Amino acid sequence: MFGYGSLMWRPGFDFEEASPATLAGYHRSLCVYSHHYRGTPERPGLVFGLRTGGQCDGIAFRVAEPAWAEVLDYLRARELITGVYVEVTRPVVLESGEEVTALTYVADPDHQQFADLPSIDAQRAFIEEASGWMGSNRDYVLNTIEHLTRLGIEDEELSEIGQALK
Repeated sequence: MFGYGSLMWRPGFDFEEASPATLAGYHRSLCVYSHHYRGTPERPGLVFGLRTGGQCDGIAFRVAEPAWAEVLDYLRARELITGVYVEVTRPVVLESGEEVTALTYVADPDHQQFADLPSIDAQRAFIEEASGWMGSNRDYVLNTIEHLTRLGIEDEELSEIGQALK
């Protein structure tokens, strides 16, 4: 499993190993309007999705085979609520240099919850105002930035958003 947002700091499932990993062909982006976890339909938040282009550093989780079906059920219940994410398998390169195939979730650019906000200010406006049943959108974004920093992962766009939110 490849995590690039809250799955890195709150996976919610048992795993045998976690390793820094890089996914080519996609980049992390605040490109999904959240109507549940970090916002509401009336006041949506913004959460992370993978968009095509570039690369994304995150965490690859190795799950024991006997637990995989249960973990997959959990992930689908968590990530596929509205259909804005598409479940895919893609090669990722682990910190060791080994390439493995990982399940991940990419944002569907044709879905009504896909957000294509061009500026940091537009993103900040959604983030600062939104809160859902998992808490504030601001906390979600700052927690993810903090976790990326602890992992030594630099993301210029997120650094700018983090500075705007502080």
